[in-house]
Amino acid sequence: MRAFLALTLPKRERTRIHRSARALRERELPVQWVDPENYHVTLKFLGSLREERVAAVKGVMTEVAESTPPFIATIGSFGAFPTIRRPDVLWVRIEASPELRCLKQDLEWGLAGHGFPRETRAFHPHVRLGRASADVGAGVFRGLDDVVANLDHDGRFNVRSIDLLKTRSTPEGVRYSAVESVRLRGD
Repeated sequence: MRAFLALTLPKRERTRIHRSARALRERELPVQWVDPENYHVTLKFLGSLREERVAAVKGVMTEVAESTPPFIATIGSFGAFPTIRRPDVLWVRIEASPELRCLKQDLEWGLAGHGFPRETRAFHPHVRLGRASADVGAGVFRGLDDVVANLDHDGRFNVRSIDLLKTRSTPEGVRYSAVESVRLRGD
């Protein structure tokens, strides 16, 4: 199964983000929009995960959760990777708080001890809203920077657990479902 570790947002916050991003969807851009049910913050992409390795991943999740207290994550501005003028991914930013950075780093180190490669790219926590079509011409996203600059979202959510999610393809698109969920318990 294709799997990753993530923070799942509460339904109320997913709905608020979706509502805040309406101006993006109304532009009729060549973007495949993510269903709000699938909004999440990826902490670690695991790739193809064999069933026999799930126990090791859950062990690391549990160990990290034992030393990590619940915290509040802040949701901020909208943007795109690599650039807003030629995006591949449209997103809403999650503040890279010290608590979130420590959680990410602890998971990376724990999983590295089980043979999972460590991520070398900088951590830019975000919720993916959509993926742009790769085969569009220059200028299709002209003016998107102005739209994004005028979007406003001020949100927060309680981070209380780490989820191991798997990906499955359906006729309606990609869906994510929880394989394991571990509550944060640190003091």
